[in-house]
Amino acid sequence: MAEIQHYVLFPNHDNAMRLYRELKRLGVWAVIAPTPRSASKCCGVSLMVEKDDLEKIQETVMEKEIDILKIAEVEKGFNPHRDRYC
Repeated sequence: MAEIQHYVLFPNHDNAMRLYRELKRLGVWAVIAPTPRSASKCCGVSLMVEKDDLEKIQETVMEKEIDILKIAEVEKGFNPHRDRYC
């Protein structure tokens, strides 16, 4: 069974950074990451988060009025041949 990663997608960089700062303040794990192409065709920044924190993240988004596009579930995939030059 493939592992699922969760990404919060944003309409712009400012909202991503606002949520990131709030989550860090609350002690919620989040990593700034490029938006996976399987989650959105446009380039951008997203936050990779833990499934167990989704409820707290959604509460924070509502409370702080931070705009998000969606929370996407993406199958974790690793291609060992990607960007291999030798």
